Amino acid sequence: MIIRILTYIFVLVLAYGCTSQQHTNNTNPITNQQAVDYVNPYMGNISHLLVPTFPTIHLPNSIMRAYPERDDFTSVLVKGLPVFVPSHRRNSAFTISPYQGSVNKIKPIINYSYDNEKITPYSYYCYLDEQQIDVNFGLSHQSAMYEIDFERNEDVQIIVNSKKGALVWDGAALTGYQYIENNTKVYLYMKIEEAPETVSVLKNEQLSLDTNATGDNACLVLKYPKGTKKLHIRYGVSFIDEKQAENNFNREVKGKDITYLHNAARDIWNKALGKIKIEGGSKTDKTVFYTSLYRTYERPINLSEDGRYYSGFDRKVHRDNGRPFYTDDWIWDSYRAHHPLRILIDSKTEDDILNSFVIMAEQMDNFWLPTFPEVTGDSRRMNSNHGIASVIDGYRKGLRGFDLKKAYNASKNALTEKTLAPWSDMPVGELDLIYKEDGFFPALDYGEKETIPEVHFFEGRQPVAVTLGTAYDEWCLAQIAKELGKTEDYNYFIKKSFNYQNLFNSETKFFHPKNKEGKFIEPFDYRYSGGQGSRQFYGENNGWVYRWDVQHNIANLIELMGGKTNFIKNLNDMFAEPLGKQKFDFYSFLPDHTGNVGQFSMANEPSLHIPYLYNYAGQPWKTQKVIRTLLNQWFRNDLMGVPGDEDGGGMSAFVVFSQLGFYPVTPGLAMYNIGSPVFEKSIIYLDNGKEFKITTENYSPENKYIQSAKLNGKVWNKPWFSHSEISNGGALELVMGNKANREWGSSADAAPPSFE
Repeated sequence: MIIRILTYIFVLVLAYGCTSQQHTNNTNPITNQQAVDYVNPYMGNISHLLVPTFPTIHLPNSIMRAYPERDDFTSVLVKGLPVFVPSHRRNSAFTISPYQGSVNKIKPIINYSYDNEKITPYSYYCYLDEQQIDVNFGLSHQSAMYEIDFERNEDVQIIVNSKKGALVWDGAALTGYQYIENNTKVYLYMKIEEAPETVSVLKNEQLSLDTNATGDNACLVLKYPKGTKKLHIRYGVSFIDEKQAENNFNREVKGKDITYLHNAARDIWNKALGKIKIEGGSKTDKTVFYTSLYRTYERPINLSEDGRYYSGFDRKVHRDNGRPFYTDDWIWDSYRAHHPLRILIDSKTEDDILNSFVIMAEQMDNFWLPTFPEVTGDSRRMNSNHGIASVIDGYRKGLRGFDLKKAYNASKNALTEKTLAPWSDMPVGELDLIYKEDGFFPALDYGEKETIPEVHFFEGRQPVAVTLGTAYDEWCLAQIAKELGKTEDYNYFIKKSFNYQNLFNSETKFFHPKNKEGKFIEPFDYRYSGGQGSRQFYGENNGWVYRWDVQHNIANLIELMGGKTNFIKNLNDMFAEPLGKQKFDFYSFLPDHTGNVGQFSMANEPSLHIPYLYNYAGQPWKTQKVIRTLLNQWFRNDLMGVPGDEDGGGMSAFVVFSQLGFYPVTPGLAMYNIGSPVFEKSIIYLDNGKEFKITTENYSPENKYIQSAKLNGKVWNKPWFSHSEISNGGALELVMGNKANREWGSSADAAPPSFE
């Protein structure tokens, strides 16, 4: 009897251990695939016009990133082997080119014919077929390694190129730097396990024995004798100096082989991706999900190196005081879903990112919250100041690891001292005074020439986008003021948060640009007016998309449009309105406005919240239908599986949320809209040890409509829920069907919160 009991206990323990291991690694018990195995870095490498994604090898939020450099995915040539892709750049800083052949044909970068390429988030392999060279690559956070095998019995040359900088060989290691943007340097420390016979400088297509190369295409060529079959190249990079690059090398890759790096990186990825577990759904669904989740870890990057970091915001090296410093954050895109997703699955990192925003503001000449922080500083790209939304969203959802008062002051300064003109870091000017006095950013009349110095020569004024975006930012600022007890500021900015009304055309029910006299620009077409990218009036998208850009006050937008019936009709019309031109003409005018369903653009971030707006007008079933349709149409496991510019995780976060079944329409309001989950069951593992589960009954791919719901065991008839339902752990249980239940979530008191 005792033996039987002990055996039974042993079986239970063994079963639990297996289950626990499966949970930790997020393994599919049928295929033995782990989460990282579903990631397809090639997904979305080709699209309509833009380059949505690159097949990036990197660890979550790490400095070291690389991908093969080629003119396009379809190119038959790669341009050398990448060392490191800094910031938003499309090209590698430094390249390595292994070469066998005539020394007269050596170039700074060799273009290779390649075959059998395979990329995972943590590894790269290709065969350089004409050179007959096998290439294996592995990496860590700030360092990496190449293992290169040569088939031919010829002399071997390794060409290392700094495209603008310097390289030095000291007899044991190669060091150097390369200038990138804004006078920022990237430093390199490289060791090759096998000693070269000679080292030469390549300049003006001539080789000369030397160990020091400088200038454009600074190249050192390391020569190895005939019969060399394998080289092991390890290196570290740094934004601080060459010594720190060496320290990164010693800490991460010294003495380690490719297999070790691959296995260690694979474990890191499984831990990161395993913060969300999914069950059910097709293999394609899982691939789209985990590939999208992987994309959200590409940015921002942790710049801290052994407790120090280089800041492009004051061009100095700082101590990080025990907290990582993050930058390379495309806030105009990422505030919408990327930052809210990180609050759920990596709240400590989000705290550190918001803290970094404050530090950036302190380091710049003006104490202004950043708008598009990169490794090289704040590029001030795009329009508006949406980092403010991320600040209040994080605070409202419980983050306390940053100074809210400082964040408020930096945010207020950004809105009141810096010009609202897109892509500009100049102080307020004439246009900003009009916004302050009249409540709208003015447009140029037809034929009127631009004379305002703060207006970007190409991006233009984007007056509707600026007015709507700033109204939302001012609402966010009012909410921070409220949290800080600044009643006067709250009243001032909450009033200004209604400024979007000043451009609403009550006759057409669109947001319509006005000139400085306050007159609507006429004649006007909401599809085509505004020049390339609609930048004269909107920004990358046309008036049909910006018709819905009032994230903070959907209820008032419904009123402006004449009530729920008209609001629903206008939403329906957007998805049905034809392009009105041949695609060639339409996309030459609006290259960012792809992924079209009517005038809706799945390819650009201002559209991401729009499908969820049916929830606010009593037709959540329509949100469920549209979301599933958009996911199926535009996000697929293939080379064209992303419809537009993915923007550093901004669009991918929409996919992650939407496949889970909910979405943060209004960052700053601690709640989520419910859509239609793609998976039978999902579990979000929160940093506080709690879990939030989304489960479905009657699951099948066709059953996309919610029939009934329970939230934490209670009947739930609202198409939204609060953040506290997630942060405290809990469960959303959905009964699904293949036809809409038009009653569920449709009552007037069920509408999601809007405005405070």
